[in-house]
Amino acid sequence: MAQVGQVNRLKIIKTVEFGLYVDAGSLGEVLLPARYVPDMVEVGQNIEVFIYLDSQDRLVATTDKPLASVGEVAYLRVNQVNRTGAFMDWGMPKDLMVPFAEQRVPMEEGRSYCVFLYIDNTGRVAASSKLSQYLHEKNGDFKSGQEVGLQVVSRSDLGYTAVINGTHLGLIHNSDILYPLRMGQKLKGYIKGIRPDHKINLRIQRHGAAARDELGQRILAFLAENNGESDLTDKSSPEAIFRVYRTSKANYKKTLGRLYKAQKITLSAEKITLV
Repeated sequence: MAQVGQVNRLKIIKTVEFGLYVDAGSLGEVLLPARYVPDMVEVGQNIEVFIYLDSQDRLVATTDKPLASVGEVAYLRVNQVNRTGAFMDWGMPKDLMVPFAEQRVPMEEGRSYCVFLYIDNTGRVAASSKLSQYLHEKNGDFKSGQEVGLQVVSRSDLGYTAVINGTHLGLIHNSDILYPLRMGQKLKGYIKGIRPDHKINLRIQRHGAAARDELGQRILAFLAENNGESDLTDKSSPEAIFRVYRTSKANYKKTLGRLYKAQKITLSAEKITLV
């Protein structure tokens, strides 16, 4: 069934001078204006279109793709603020409104914010920066160590809040941040643990023996590609280690120790050498 605020694959049912109509099921016949009609399409074919309400509150289809669809979180720029609310650029002709009641902090023109897209009570696509009203803050079925997709959405004294797999919110504590994160940034992460209140702690690095095994293989591969030597020792700076291996100095030192005990490398103050 076709949905407003989503990309839908719909059948073309008739063409007219000013465009064509697609069958949107319970939504009825929806116009795709001529300026959006691709070449070489005909009645009976399926076409991918995004459906939304235009400036006159009429259902309309477009082959343009918005920066986000309903049910998604996006980092968008405010084009204008007026007495109705804030209006954000989401890649469509009609800006996306964020009512004042849906603003976690008052929005300012020219600034960008992470927002959740939803359908309001008039059927329009709207957005909210009050993400906790739309996403879960307590654990569902996540397990410690599980790999997840993250999107950074806010910063606090404790660390960064991130959206997990598009459905939940979790916290990356300052102690688990190895490099600056950006609002809206998408990255791979891991469930660090579930707190007693069932809220979710996150990390952006794999942890434990499996992580060190993986890092160990990368170190050995790096040595093999560089004549069996590297000047990145356990005395090197955290920044230098992170540039090469994207890991903390603590993890790197532990992994070097494992490789040394396994007699795969030798260590000196100046370099490590492949055995």
